[in-house]
Amino acid sequence: MLFRFGWMWGEVIQPGLMEARAFLAKATVLCAAGAIAGCSTSHPSKAVIAPEGVTMSVTEFGAIGDGQTLNTDSIQAAIDRLAAKGGGTLHIPQGVFLSGAIFLKPGVGLYLDKGAVLKGSTDISDYPRMNTRIEGHFEPFLPALVNADGVDHLRITGEGTLDGSGKLFWDAFWQRRKENPHCTNLEVARPRLLFIQNCHDVLISGLELKDSGFWNLHLYRCQDAVLQGLNIHVAPKGAGKGAPSSDGMDLDSCQRVTVSNCSFAVQDDCIALKGTKGPFAMDDKLSQPVEHIRITGCTFKAGYAALTCGSEATIVSDVIMEHCTVIGSMPLLHLKLRPDTPQFYHDIHVKDVVLENGTIFEVSPWTQFFDLKGQPPPQSVVRDVTITGITGSLASLGRITGNPTTIISNIALQDFDVRLASEQFEHQAIDGLTFGNVQVNGAAFSSR
Repeated sequence: MLFRFGWMWGEVIQPGLMEARAFLAKATVLCAAGAIAGCSTSHPSKAVIAPEGVTMSVTEFGAIGDGQTLNTDSIQAAIDRLAAKGGGTLHIPQGVFLSGAIFLKPGVGLYLDKGAVLKGSTDISDYPRMNTRIEGHFEPFLPALVNADGVDHLRITGEGTLDGSGKLFWDAFWQRRKENPHCTNLEVARPRLLFIQNCHDVLISGLELKDSGFWNLHLYRCQDAVLQGLNIHVAPKGAGKGAPSSDGMDLDSCQRVTVSNCSFAVQDDCIALKGTKGPFAMDDKLSQPVEHIRITGCTFKAGYAALTCGSEATIVSDVIMEHCTVIGSMPLLHLKLRPDTPQFYHDIHVKDVVLENGTIFEVSPWTQFFDLKGQPPPQSVVRDVTITGITGSLASLGRITGNPTTIISNIALQDFDVRLASEQFEHQAIDGLTFGNVQVNGAAFSSR
């Protein structure tokens, strides 16, 4: 499988992994290993603007915030009326407003007051199946509680809460798993909390996102998005068997996204950069590279990893994560390498992070539900990754091991001052693995 790609905001030009390797060998990356101190964290996102148009409260359309009345039709009617008037902001006041899936329309934003809760129904029929993007492709699946498609200049803001009422959906999943240990997420469909697709200039700010049945916030094919001040969490495992697939954010085929000052306590990946999958992944013209991602000032309290590439992903590039704190026992950076998908992860830079647990790296094969479809294993490349300015106490540096066809190069660790429970660092042969001013347990460290 061959591919090459262009650099104009993630345009996929077409086949040629060997060409891509040759091209990148000559290319000047934005933040080359050893020059991370000079990296710019500025982001080309558009300026955030205030919503325009009128404001309508859901109560004007008969919605009742008693936590029992199903308000789906009332809320959707308010959205439709705002759209017909040329747009505006749908206001949710204090109260608990129960609803099934709602669909924002062009020009219509959403604002939740402090004390306002938009609470997802636990009746699966309130989320009518539709052909939707899920796990790297399209198929009949449930919509989210809040959906937006082609809504440019979208604003979803306030101090309120989106509550997915997830426990019933989690319990149903675990019951099905008990009956069939090999069942997949697609067989036990659960609603997401927010699904935003094909939108330019997006602001989602200030809200609490809790207890989603599935992924909390899924952006697909969005550009110039700002996700800020969000508190994303699910009930702790002590409340049951857990919240399966409760990703915090899934940035799927998106470009120019800023994530700032958000808090995560989930039971899957906190921030996952996603695309498509399979041996023919590069033929999927709808799955553009994930590029120009900025993550700053976030706190990761619980999850499987703070920042993940995959499990469905092809090209991920120009990612900067900085000034964050990782408290939970998780890898800081997890690169999932599928044996059935040509993948290219490059130009990924993490700096100035405090870790209180977990590991630095988890770069490893990801074999869950893979399918070569009769094709030979494709080649993947991981290159130009820098981790710098790390402090704190953690279990170990982690491991870097790909599939047999994975080429890993130019990995730089710089300016560490950490305490490790284990100094073992498992890694495959890496062309350009460098250590600069790495202090481990009070002594200089180099690869063992």
